[in-house]
Amino acid sequence: MINILMVCLGNICRSPLAHGILQSKLPEINFFVDSAGTAAYHIGNKPDYRSIIVAKEKGIDISSQNARQFKVEDFDKFDYIYAMDHSNYTNIISLARHNKDIGKVYLYLEENRFNTNKNVPDPYYGELEDFKKVFNLIEETSELISKKLKATHL
Repeated sequence: MINILMVCLGNICRSPLAHGILQSKLPEINFFVDSAGTAAYHIGNKPDYRSIIVAKEKGIDISSQNARQFKVEDFDKFDYIYAMDHSNYTNIISLARHNKDIGKVYLYLEENRFNTNKNVPDPYYGELEDFKKVFNLIEETSELISKKLKATHL
């Protein structure tokens, strides 16, 4: 089983979308996808209602997810840890115990050579349209990541 973790700041907007989208593209028998936040703002909360709406419009149900905070033990459980932006990448790396931990952490949009901005924008203070744009960016990148993971591990 290959374990993949998506990480943003609060684990209610970007990483739940990335979690749900990537999970929908990978066979559950071979891959486990989860999400977390680097901050403790929303622990136990459902994803932002706008993330839930946008995902549902695309046939993905993320409403059963609950926010949790990234912890050092996640380095032991997960094979791939994807940070949604540079700030979260830095926060995750700061918790690494050694180079093996660091080697599991990736900047999510580094996987998308078609996108020059390597930070997934945080739509939290935006409108529903901002969540739709983020969904599309994450969906495009998750397609690339899922192909890479399947080619590597299946």
